[in-house]
Amino acid sequence: MRFALLAFASSALGISVPSWPSTGVDAFQASQYPISKAGILANIGPNGSKDQGAYKGVVIASPSKVDPDYVYTWTRDSALVYKLLVDQYVSGRDNSLLQGIYDWIASQTRLQQVTNPSGTVSAGGLGEPKFNINETEFTGSWGRPQRDGPALRATTFITFANDQLAKNKKSYVQSIWPAIQLDLDYVAQFWNASGYDLWEEVYGSSFFTLAASHRSLRQGATLATKLGYASLAKKYTAQAVNVLCFLESFWDPSESYIISNINSANGRTGLDVNSILTSVHNFDSEAGCDNDTFQPCSERALRNHKAVVDSFRSIYVINGNYSKSEAVAVGRYAEDVYYNGNPWYLATFAAAEQLYYATYQWLKLGRIQITSLSLPFFQQIYPSAKVGSYFVVSKDGLEILLAVRKYADHLSARPGNRSRL
Repeated sequence: MRFALLAFASSALGISVPSWPSTGVDAFQASQYPISKAGILANIGPNGSKDQGAYKGVVIASPSKVDPDYVYTWTRDSALVYKLLVDQYVSGRDNSLLQGIYDWIASQTRLQQVTNPSGTVSAGGLGEPKFNINETEFTGSWGRPQRDGPALRATTFITFANDQLAKNKKSYVQSIWPAIQLDLDYVAQFWNASGYDLWEEVYGSSFFTLAASHRSLRQGATLATKLGYASLAKKYTAQAVNVLCFLESFWDPSESYIISNINSANGRTGLDVNSILTSVHNFDSEAGCDNDTFQPCSERALRNHKAVVDSFRSIYVINGNYSKSEAVAVGRYAEDVYYNGNPWYLATFAAAEQLYYATYQWLKLGRIQITSLSLPFFQQIYPSAKVGSYFVVSKDGLEILLAVRKYADHLSARPGNRSRL
């Protein structure tokens, strides 16, 4: 499922430069797009071919029932799946997705009200990570709460709500606003509280979770303003400022990478594809190369990308044939022991996706800025790179752009191992 999602997103990006040579990855993305779309829809109830009896609008993580059993619905996973599907719909790529979006939103509003081991809807229950596929509570032992779910769900709801407002469907947006407000109020209240990370293993403060929280609060404030809820907009904006300030705590200036989990004694280096996924899911085509929001082409995100990818070069046998300048298969984090660790498709594709988004941003900006911080990233794949600003239409600028694109393509071509596929 997650492989399908990432391949679908990558092929949907649609970056093109007339002078760029077509590659095998381009052909793969074009052919994989309909396959990935079908794979995603197959896991959504009630008509998906692999939905395992899931209720209408419920997204299952995987049809696998044993080793491991993933026939559940995660708030995080389903929000990310539908963020992509909503993006496809609002961009005009696929109008056939509309009814499914309505069904998912209706399902999520019901799940919000389900009392569960994390609490009730008004007392922590929105932080419950997963539910049964018939929209009932999961009562087994699990890493709870996980606070990224409400933030990611709010962002997906808001993306669709903005589209509906643009189509003069304010009454529908007003009808789902209470559900959006529930999630935003949860984020505003609990963003600074500990919880489990996206891998459901580390209890503390997660970079991915906090970045998702910031984005949802910013977007929520804008929507609240549009709907006339000025006091809520003020509240969400104030908390977004606080979250953004706290996000600075994750950057290690001495190592020049993100410590993905803090306020936790987990014995790890902190290098984790969590941070690359954060850059991917924080991508904003209007934000340029902003460091604060960890945009894909920002100097921090690029330097961190190098550090994370390099951390897997020596620990996987499968990477043994590649030089330090070549793409390698990427895992979650070097210390991973889940199913013996190993590379994940999700992680390796995310490393590629960040760079595809970076090239998109550079093309839109018209230039590539190389700083002393990002220089090691560029020199690894383009040895003659130097600190400076390069117009993308210049000889050096185009060569750098092509080098990054080639590196991303090679990441896409690397094999991985096991995840929730």
